[in-house]
Amino acid sequence: MPQTVKGVISRTKGADVELVDVVVPDPGPGEAVVTVQTCGVCHTDLHYKEGEINDDFPFLLGHEAAGVVESVGAGVTGVAPGDFVILNWRAVCGQCRACRKGQPWYCFATHNATQRMTLIDDTELTPALGIGAFAEKTLVAAGQCTKVHEVDPAAAGLLGCGIMAGFGAAVNTGEVRRGESVAVIGCGGVGCAAVAGAAVAGATTVIAVDVDEGKLEGARRFGATHTVNSGRVDPVEAIRELTGGFGADVVIDAVGRPETYRQAFYARDLAGRVVLVGVPTPDKQLTLPLIDIFSRGGALKSSWYGDCLPSRDFPMLVDLYQQGRFDLDAFVSERIGLGDIEQAFARMRRGEVLRSVVEL
Repeated sequence: MPQTVKGVISRTKGADVELVDVVVPDPGPGEAVVTVQTCGVCHTDLHYKEGEINDDFPFLLGHEAAGVVESVGAGVTGVAPGDFVILNWRAVCGQCRACRKGQPWYCFATHNATQRMTLIDDTELTPALGIGAFAEKTLVAAGQCTKVHEVDPAAAGLLGCGIMAGFGAAVNTGEVRRGESVAVIGCGGVGCAAVAGAAVAGATTVIAVDVDEGKLEGARRFGATHTVNSGRVDPVEAIRELTGGFGADVVIDAVGRPETYRQAFYARDLAGRVVLVGVPTPDKQLTLPLIDIFSRGGALKSSWYGDCLPSRDFPMLVDLYQQGRFDLDAFVSERIGLGDIEQAFARMRRGEVLRSVVEL
C-alpha cells in the first residue's frame, strides 16, 4: 500500500520550501523504499530551489542521505529490508559503453526509480538528483542504495554527495600519490573533503586556499599543512613559494569560477594535474593561451561525483571513518529537523556551516 509521509518540497522558483504530505508508492521492479534517517543540506538542493538545475517543479529536495531499506521490489538482490545504506545519485547500468570498458564510474546511463512520488492531490514530484530524501521515506532505484557498516547516519550520509565529490576529486580524479604536493582552492565542504583525501593519499604538502580565515582554519583540521588567504595575497605566487618555486603537483578547483580555474592552471607544476570539481554555471567562460596549455603539459580534468563507484568507495570511506583516519564527524556543523531547512539554506549562503544535517 502507498504510504503518506512528511517531506520538504520546493513548489516554485525561489519560494520558501514547504513541509507537506508526500505519497510514497510501493517499490516496483528494481526499486526500493528507504526509511531516511539523515539527509545533508547541500548547495545542489539550493540550486534546485532557485531554478538553476531545471524547471521541473515541484521538487522533493534532499539527496545526501543515509537510512534503512524498508522494502524492495521484484528482482532486487543487492540490498534487502533492514540493510543500512547510503543513497547515491549515480546508479550504474552495467551495460553502457563506459561500463563495458570497465569504467563504471563514468556510466552514461545511470538510472533512478521509474515510479514517481506525489503530493496527496496526485501532483508528481521531481526528486532532487533522483533521490528526494528530505522526507521520512523515499523511493529510489535499488542501485542507488549502497550497503555499508552501520555508523552514525549523520556522518555516513554526507558521503552520498559533497564529501565523496571532494575526496574523489583528490584520490580518484587527481590520483594524488605519496609525497606529492596538492593545493585546494575553495574550502567549503567539497574543498575540505579534497584536503582530507589528499592527506589520506599521502600528500606531504597540502595547501588550502580561500578568502575566509574561518574556512582556512577548518581546513587544517582535515589535513592542510599550509593555508593561503587569496583575498590578501596572490594565490598562484603563494602556492609556488610553498612548493619550491615550481607549483603543486595537483591543484583542485572546488569553486568553479573562471578566476579560480585560471589560478589553478598557473599554480600547478609542469606536467601537473588540474582538477575541476566546483560546478560552474552555464554562463561562465574561460580563455587561456593555447601555447600555455601545450607548454605546461600535464592534464586538465573535470571530476564527476569524485569519479566514484559507490559500491567500491562508500564502504572504503566508512572503514576509514571507523579507523579514525577520515573525520566525517567534523563535516557535521549542526543537526536540524525537517522544519529547519529554509534557515539552513540561509546559513549556507552566509558560509556559516560545512553541512547542516536533517535528522528524521
